[in-house]
Amino acid sequence: MGFGRMKLTIAALFLCVLSWPALAQDASYRLNPGDILDISVWKEEGMQRETLVLPDGMISFPLAGHLMAAGKTPQEIQESLIVRIREFIPDPQITVTVVRTEGNKIYVVGQVNNPGEFPVSHRIDVMQALSLARGLTPFGDENDIRILRRDPATGKEQAFTFDYSAVKNGKGLETNVQLQSGDVVVVPD
Repeated sequence: MGFGRMKLTIAALFLCVLSWPALAQDASYRLNPGDILDISVWKEEGMQRETLVLPDGMISFPLAGHLMAAGKTPQEIQESLIVRIREFIPDPQITVTVVRTEGNKIYVVGQVNNPGEFPVSHRIDVMQALSLARGLTPFGDENDIRILRRDPATGKEQAFTFDYSAVKNGKGLETNVQLQSGDVVVVPD
């Protein structure tokens, strides 16, 4: 590999490293089942580990036991751990970092060229999700696309409309909403 090509490869890797965890470093990021956290207690041997957010939304950590993580921010988990561990370790210094956002997934179904589940590491909108699914098939109804979203607290489902034909012409841009984990984009025929 030539020196110029190696510099280009190193630059590309550097950009990937900088952009990959952007969603997880967002202070408003809410944890999902499947996400992986790095939790450490400063100056406490054996109190650092990667922790998986389990399918039921729970995590487990020494001295703190089990606690609900899904739907909470890393900062909220850190605060909960401090409260629980404080009775065993005075003034614990705890760090919670999202290592991987494996649980942040959206779904695109119906008349698209590549329907399925898409893990995302950053915020995306409906147009970007349709791009991930390689666009609409010739049979897709551009005017009646729906975004289905389930409220994690109540379980109640909401539906939003999206008019692809208007948005691609620069109109109705307010319907091009940012998707949340678990959202389903439905393209009917």
